[in-house]
Amino acid sequence: MRFRQTADQLIPELAGHQQRFLIGGVALLAVSAAGYFTNPEMFFQSYLMGYMLALGATLGPLALAMIHQLSGGKWGVVIRRILGAASRVLPVMTLLFIPVIVGMPHLYHWSHADAVTHDEVLTHKSLYLNPAFFIGRAVLYFVIWNTLAFLLNKWSLEQDQNGDPAIAKRMERLSAGGLLIFGFTMTFAAFDWLMSLDPHWFSTIYGFLVMGGQGLTTMALTIIALNWLSKREPMNTAATPQYFHDLANLMLAFVILWAYFSFSQYLIIYAGNLPEEITFYTRRLDTSWNIVGQFLIVAHFVVPFLILLFRRNKRVASRLVPVAAFLLFMRLVDLFWLIAPNFREHLSVGWTDLVLPAGFVSLWIGLFIMQLRGRPLLPFYDPQFAEAVPQLADGHQAAH
Repeated sequence: MRFRQTADQLIPELAGHQQRFLIGGVALLAVSAAGYFTNPEMFFQSYLMGYMLALGATLGPLALAMIHQLSGGKWGVVIRRILGAASRVLPVMTLLFIPVIVGMPHLYHWSHADAVTHDEVLTHKSLYLNPAFFIGRAVLYFVIWNTLAFLLNKWSLEQDQNGDPAIAKRMERLSAGGLLIFGFTMTFAAFDWLMSLDPHWFSTIYGFLVMGGQGLTTMALTIIALNWLSKREPMNTAATPQYFHDLANLMLAFVILWAYFSFSQYLIIYAGNLPEEITFYTRRLDTSWNIVGQFLIVAHFVVPFLILLFRRNKRVASRLVPVAAFLLFMRLVDLFWLIAPNFREHLSVGWTDLVLPAGFVSLWIGLFIMQLRGRPLLPFYDPQFAEAVPQLADGHQAAH
């Protein structure tokens, strides 16, 4: 039965695409390794930027899948397999965190014992910001995230095989606690891996800002992937203009959410005007980095916001996909804005800032395709499948 066939069986060319993206990603990352020998500081800055982009494309789908398990709704049914395939890239992303640990001396000022000794603020924070505890927390984060991803994907596969309705309740219960734990751990991971690049500065909303960016990355990638798959069955029947409209509304919501968190952080710090809080903005707004900040306001918020207000732009994939692709590029610009000014007094872009993220993107797409290939493209046994895709549900029941 075609309803039971995997993506690999329905789309044989996936294997070739997987190979090309994996080879391209490995090649770009290998070329980027030359940057380690010529300028290790910039190499690790670029690596962290590319890594956080790919990690957001992996963890965001995991969080969104748990949100759908709790909230229900038609919007998450057709993209269930896309979210699952993206979250199953996590074991590789876990291994790719090792270079960040290796690059700690080049990235994190607080990792130098002599710097801590001569800095009162770092001395005060040393119980939390020290290499051993940093690594220990990272291990804990990845154990929790991998466990959540493993269980949700394992149970989803079992649901595909036997259609047991109890599995849906099991995934719902896991998601209830898992989403709370994810938010807590991702907040601290954002503090550890990004905010502590400047250990003298802090923001309590920073974790929400990073997670909002991950949600936007997820929606943009999902729309692009669904558009490509919708040119083939059974996705050509499931991915209707109304479905793209719903996903576009969610992407618009994340655009607004990112802008809200960004402005809230700025407003709170501006109102307080405390020396220990304003360094983030003085470093970025009183220098040539101000250009990037203005570009983010216009291109990351104003332009996509105005485009996504119009109904036709959200229902026509040929109009929606370029917006999603552009937002993915802006996610990279945002990470560049968060990371690079901590190390560079003036705006500058190195070759590794371009090649390393491109390598991560290519590698991630290859791994995503690999995970997508082995399962059916639609969750036919999902309790909400008949409501979400009635045009396929009847045919599936008859075939079954």
